[in-house]
Amino acid sequence: MDVKSLIREIPDFPKPGILFRDITTLLRDPEGLRSTIDTLTEKCTDLAPDYIVGMESRGFIFGAPLAYKLGAGFIPVRKPGKLPAAVHTVEYELEYGTDKLEIHQDALRPGSRVLIVDDLIATGGTAAATASLVQQTGCELVGFGFIIELVDLSGRKLLPDIPIKTLFQF
Repeated sequence: MDVKSLIREIPDFPKPGILFRDITTLLRDPEGLRSTIDTLTEKCTDLAPDYIVGMESRGFIFGAPLAYKLGAGFIPVRKPGKLPAAVHTVEYELEYGTDKLEIHQDALRPGSRVLIVDDLIATGGTAAATASLVQQTGCELVGFGFIIELVDLSGRKLLPDIPIKTLFQF
């Protein structure tokens, strides 16, 4: 199945000059979604994670079923004010300002193996910030998994030198 063809291109979104890669067309296709999760599982099995960490919100879509398939736990990383218990927080740079992400302080057992999953890596800022959160918990970051990589934006350069698994490069 050509899953890559299920990713719709929307020009000039969210602003002129941007070619947006829309995964909603992939998500609505049962066979495409199943193939995406199965392929990501195959690519990440060798990393043997204890936990999958997914960033709000599209990281939840792919991270939770991947955790199920790998027999791992799923941990959400959220925007500030969304998690009810004590949190670790990281602030990171965006193209037009800063943002913050949080993880529960007790979400991960120290020493556990963690795989970070999201739908897309572009500039790498969100993934690098999430890696920082995982490191604050005393866990071993074993890799990253992304559905899409926007190669020209060089997001890999911000990430630690560990395996980065991607399904589609644009």
